[in-house]
Amino acid sequence: MAYIFLDESGDLGFNFTKEKTSKHFVITFLFTNNKLPIERIVKKIFRSFSKKEIKNHHGILHCYKERPKTRQILLNLLKEKDISIIAIYLNKRKVYTKLQDEKHVLYNYVTNILIDRVYTKKLIPTDKPIELIASRRETNKFLNQNFCNYIKYQVQSNHKLDITVEIKSPHEEKCLQVVDFVCWSIFRKIEHGDESYTNFIKQKIVEESPLFP
Repeated sequence: MAYIFLDESGDLGFNFTKEKTSKHFVITFLFTNNKLPIERIVKKIFRSFSKKEIKNHHGILHCYKERPKTRQILLNLLKEKDISIIAIYLNKRKVYTKLQDEKHVLYNYVTNILIDRVYTKKLIPTDKPIELIASRRETNKFLNQNFCNYIKYQVQSNHKLDITVEIKSPHEEKCLQVVDFVCWSIFRKIEHGDESYTNFIKQKIVEESPLFP
């Protein structure tokens, strides 16, 4: 079994008069053939916490809320693992108006392009099942199911791959907590010009490119 873990950073809001609207939106894939070493990273981080810290985390690491030291330790552990990372980022001001009005269509579209690039770079094995697990971003069950159906259909039609697509919470799937750190780090670089976190994992990043340059 091969695994692709998906997360995103930034937002898909296009009202740039709002202070917290991001300039960019990033979607990141973390690919691995064995998810156990990735899960162990999360467990190791939790073992380093005090009882109070463990209680405050409620079983979930969230990069945005963590101390810089915790981010650095996790990314330093991750760089030693057998993984590949690929990311697409959007300069939201260049996104077509039609796609701005259909945010879930845009999200599905970008994810499918990212899968095409993973396939082209031969990061996905063609001879064994693949499980794509996306971090839950929608509460709408219809939109979630639409995403799963769309991606599965596109991958099977275009690449003839045996793939399952699921949406889970970071609490259900520990590896999503790790890809959250990766995606946040790439977003930090793109949005704020801060490469201090991506420097830990830069050798694992196969591609990091704009969709609408």
